[in-house]
Amino acid sequence: MNDNSQIDYELSLKYWADIPPTVDGVLGGFGFISNADIEGSKLFLKSILALDNAPGTDLALDCGAGIGRITKHLLIPYFKKVDVIEPDEKFINTIVDFVGQDKSKIGTLYKVSLQEFEPEKKYDIVWNQWVLGYLTDEDLVLYLQRCRDALSEHGMIVIKENVTSSGITEKDDTDSSVTRSLKQYMKIFKRANLYRIKQCKQTNFPSGIYPVYMFALVPNGRVTESSHIMKTRSTRSSIVNTQICNNNKQ
Repeated sequence: MNDNSQIDYELSLKYWADIPPTVDGVLGGFGFISNADIEGSKLFLKSILALDNAPGTDLALDCGAGIGRITKHLLIPYFKKVDVIEPDEKFINTIVDFVGQDKSKIGTLYKVSLQEFEPEKKYDIVWNQWVLGYLTDEDLVLYLQRCRDALSEHGMIVIKENVTSSGITEKDDTDSSVTRSLKQYMKIFKRANLYRIKQCKQTNFPSGIYPVYMFALVPNGRVTESSHIMKTRSTRSSIVNTQICNNNKQ
């Protein structure tokens, strides 16, 4: 596994401290992709909630939530309550106002970094998007293990992240983050004792940016019809899932 132990957590926090609490700010100047992003995530989330032994819809967790863009537009419409993790003070102070009329569905706001977060509740969905690149491999494995242990009976971890096409980790020194390859994510999931039951590629994003993939993960050993189907399919399973998502998006 590539060494990214030189990720500087303090530098990352300082970088985000200077970013304005706006959609364009949290998306690094790509605010115009927000609608396409949310639509792709809705398709993925709805496909998960349609599975046999699907997660419940009582409690979700938005990890590295920024101003609450995903909380407001994706999670609140599907869940009774949404907890939030966000280390930046100005972002977390913006969430309630940004969510607006549905703010009563916001649960606990955790002002903490992911590598320090220790969830105690049982979550139906733990949503991680464009935030795991700020964790070293070792801290990411430990974080995913803690999230795994904080899932409800049929709960799932969802990851939506940029991936490289080079097959190696690519470092961004500006905000001290990394972008991993698909192969590297598979290794991390395995180390965290998580099983990938669904994978899709985000569509309708502009060319010239990293490919974005979504993964649905459950603890190894959990027996569900969906995981059994994937185990007995050929190695084309992830390709089939990607094609289904793309066709639904068109």
